[in-house]
Amino acid sequence: MLWFLAEIVRYLGEHILWVNIVLAIVVIFFERRNPKSVWAWLLLLYFLPVVGFLFYLFVGVDLRKRKRFQVKEVADSLQEAGRIQEHSLQTLTQQELELGLDKYKELIIYNLKAGGGVLTGDNDIDIFTDGNKLYDTIIEDLEKAKYFIHMQYYIIKDDILFERIREVLERKIKEGVEVRILYDAMGCRTVSMSFWEKLKAQGMEVAVFFPALLGRFHLRINYRNHRKLLIVDNKVAYVGGFNIGREYVDLDEKLGHWRDTHLRISGTATLNLQIQFLQDWNYAAGKNLFGEPKYYLEAAYGERDYCKVQIIASGPDHKGQTIRDNYLYLIYKARKSIYIQTPYFIPDESVAQALYMAILSGVEVNIMIPCKPDHMFVYWATYSYVGDLVMAGANGYTYNNGFLHAKGMVVDGEVFCYGTANMDIRSFALNFEVNATVYDVEKAREMEACFKKDLIYCSRISKDVYAGRSLQIRFKEQLCRLLSPVL
Repeated sequence: MLWFLAEIVRYLGEHILWVNIVLAIVVIFFERRNPKSVWAWLLLLYFLPVVGFLFYLFVGVDLRKRKRFQVKEVADSLQEAGRIQEHSLQTLTQQELELGLDKYKELIIYNLKAGGGVLTGDNDIDIFTDGNKLYDTIIEDLEKAKYFIHMQYYIIKDDILFERIREVLERKIKEGVEVRILYDAMGCRTVSMSFWEKLKAQGMEVAVFFPALLGRFHLRINYRNHRKLLIVDNKVAYVGGFNIGREYVDLDEKLGHWRDTHLRISGTATLNLQIQFLQDWNYAAGKNLFGEPKYYLEAAYGERDYCKVQIIASGPDHKGQTIRDNYLYLIYKARKSIYIQTPYFIPDESVAQALYMAILSGVEVNIMIPCKPDHMFVYWATYSYVGDLVMAGANGYTYNNGFLHAKGMVVDGEVFCYGTANMDIRSFALNFEVNATVYDVEKAREMEACFKKDLIYCSRISKDVYAGRSLQIRFKEQLCRLLSPVL
């Protein structure tokens, strides 16, 4: 076996020029990439032929051409629901639309057409920014489950937090509740297979998204399922940035306090999150659950907030970049303020240009990023893009009280879009993501207040601070920004 691998390496070394030429032809002529991404790959292949070739194998191949992620089981029903709601919105007069909602009418219709994002208006929403409070509430909801618990996380760790959750799940299984857990192979790469086998032995159904090859050998970095969903009996659902691990409840000394944002939703929007889970489960587990009526239990109506919500998803299984387009639309609609929180800020040209236009139009643009990197290359590329906007007039901040992992945007104190997607090219186009766009003044202002509360723990990236950065930081920024189209 080792001899065979050595022969492959030797052969590639002798013929690397021709291998690079073939890859260059594939990148240019057979994959519909952004021109900047094409040039980045060509430069990498030219200047670092061996490293570039390996890097391309790991993160470059465009699997969308192979249509690996198409899901069609419920496409017709979703499109029909979208057509009905689209017609009702288009035929309403300006007076018949609720105050303020008409401003976002085109976005609502776009989400219907692009991804079947049906608008629901009977939702209660709780916003969580602290992991301990979040998981205390999650465990309370798990205890109330009667029919099914559906969990989907990019990262699930075998530690003290999941142990608390597992104790509840074991009791629920004994009561006849169905438990399904969907995890991503890359996000859970450090977790042993015996951990998942034990869960199966306890009666839980477990599926892995995009499993590794040859045990733990993860050839693919792209197209990861980055969604974090929890649905309990369609009565309550969760979506946001928190995964399951001790660091998310502030038990990691290196990261310190984990500042994230998660939404607890009760209302009809839970059905949309359930459909998203079932789509991913059907692909990963190879089972079709769409024909089971019990998974479409009527959602309990919200009784308190009556928030209007659209669940939007994006990824290789979508033709467009729905979450990116929601951000883009909201930026162009902004008239007063934009508040952005994200751990990774690598916008594509359209989003960057929209933010520049907003700044120059007098809109107050505020961007908050972490003060510490968890991925070095991405962090310094992030810092450079934020720096550009600061020099144009934006307010830039680094969060110093631990690690900032919240992902979303609030516009004009009227609408917000938060969920699992970072504001970067990877989340826009390469990962499977899901966000909630919420059209509600009270909740939007609550989310805005969370941002302003975080400012107590932030340092300002002023024009003077950014202009005075060291040569070492400038070098890091330029190097990482050069690679940003492929990060």
